[in-house]
Amino acid sequence: MKEPDKPELVQAPPGELQSDPPVVSRLIVEIRSDGSRTIARGAIEDVATGTRTTVEARGDSPIQLALALARALTQLPRLGARSAIRGLLGKRRDR
Repeated sequence: MKEPDKPELVQAPPGELQSDPPVVSRLIVEIRSDGSRTIARGAIEDVATGTRTTVEARGDSPIQLALALARALTQLPRLGARSAIRGLLGKRRDR
């Protein structure tokens, strides 16, 4: 019986990952479902200011959940929403 490959630690990520742009916001969402309803709960963080807020959405179908989650993201506190949208759309401030 062959042992699965052991994970190894690397000092720096491989080539392409090193050129990733900086993180501007973080979004973590947990999705729970019992087959008749689905709930998405999570948090978003604006890395520049350290502002954090919660996000929650509910839906009876995947499309309803997606729409509710999108609606919840647009109703974030102004600073958090700006940072998230800027990060998602790739807009940059003048350097």
